[in-house]
Amino acid sequence: MTEIASEKKPDTPLEILFVDDEKNVLQSLRRLFIDEDYTINLANSGEEALEILKNNPDIGLIVSDQRMPGLKGSEFLEKSKEISPESIRILLTGYADINAVADAINRGGAYRYVTKPWKDEELIQIIRDAARRYLLLKENKRLQEIIRKQNEELKRWNTQLEYFVQEQTIEIQHKSEELQKLNEDLKKNFRNSIFAFSGLIELRDKKTGSHSKNVAELSVKIARAMDLPDKDIETITAAALLHDIGKIGIPDMLLLKDFEEMDKVAKHEYMQHPVRGQTAVDSVEALRPAGILIRHHHEWFNGFGFPDGLSGGKIPVGARIIAVADFVDKSIRNPEQGSTLEIISGKIKTGAGTRFDPQLCPYVEALIKEVYSKILPHGKGGTIEIELHVDEIRDGMVLAKDVKSGTGLTLLPRGTVLNLKNIHSLKRYYELDPSETGIFVLVER
Repeated sequence: MTEIASEKKPDTPLEILFVDDEKNVLQSLRRLFIDEDYTINLANSGEEALEILKNNPDIGLIVSDQRMPGLKGSEFLEKSKEISPESIRILLTGYADINAVADAINRGGAYRYVTKPWKDEELIQIIRDAARRYLLLKENKRLQEIIRKQNEELKRWNTQLEYFVQEQTIEIQHKSEELQKLNEDLKKNFRNSIFAFSGLIELRDKKTGSHSKNVAELSVKIARAMDLPDKDIETITAAALLHDIGKIGIPDMLLLKDFEEMDKVAKHEYMQHPVRGQTAVDSVEALRPAGILIRHHHEWFNGFGFPDGLSGGKIPVGARIIAVADFVDKSIRNPEQGSTLEIISGKIKTGAGTRFDPQLCPYVEALIKEVYSKILPHGKGGTIEIELHVDEIRDGMVLAKDVKSGTGLTLLPRGTVLNLKNIHSLKRYYELDPSETGIFVLVER
């Protein structure tokens, strides 16, 4: 006959099954553990205990006597493995039967054995240890299942991102095989998301073209030339791509004006965009360091910038780098003020110590040529731009202007050296979303 405690203590999932052919032993065990946080199940035989296990999958601990009519303890424990493989098993024996103990451990999967008569405190401690072991194993299995489901979700998410993000522009270093590859895939998709946001910013302010990408490229080159740590370079990359994200909330009319042309109210509104930019990315924990650089990329080295009036070394080095890269690209886009490499380099030198960090000047002067030499003339000589039909472009030509689709999406930035792959892509895009203009390329004068 089976006796089951009717009251289960709260927040105690563990159930124990005691098996013994002597009812007085079972009653002793029940009294011994009545104050413990367990649900107690009692069975008078191995056969009866197997039925209980079939009907109760939550039993985590099985304690069985060895000498019983019918199924012996070791035999019962072996059969119980088939029904409840995760339960912890303990053998009670009053005989010095080494073979029975060995069978219980080897075939029945017993956790340990206890001799009869037992010592109450010792048995209570053994049961507590076994219970902790079972709960730890159960928790570990639960966590492993969560990890498995999360990995499946990550794979599904990666597949979706791969569909929307067609070209990868940041080189990913593969540091290991399987587990490290998963980490690298996550980083890659995170960066691709940043590029996607950067593209949305350019759609908001179409006159900027590939401004964010150019600022990011020049900023990264400066940071690498300064031997900054890889982690800092990653932060600078993200901040440079998103440095104008706060402009999304600025009225259209302000985006059409230069800062110097704005009245006091308009300037105040415009000067809020670095703060709004930081706020926009702050909800993404991984972008918070980049948000700090976004906030301060309009600070001046002499303290006359905005929004916080920081000066010198108080301005994060990444923000100082982005500030000068931002100025370079905007100057190149303003041909009325002169846009040769020599003129722009001179402006950087003039602003050293006031607007810009003077330590950056040597790096900037060298890297401007590396980034922009294919799109800008050098003084009196240089190149000219011509407009070609998409079917006329050839491998090795250099883009003089950003190539945009009919709906304003930047397909390739100026300065790109055309190859067979991107020529094929441009032809396909011009069929899907035709532009009203041709493609501008550079040729020698």
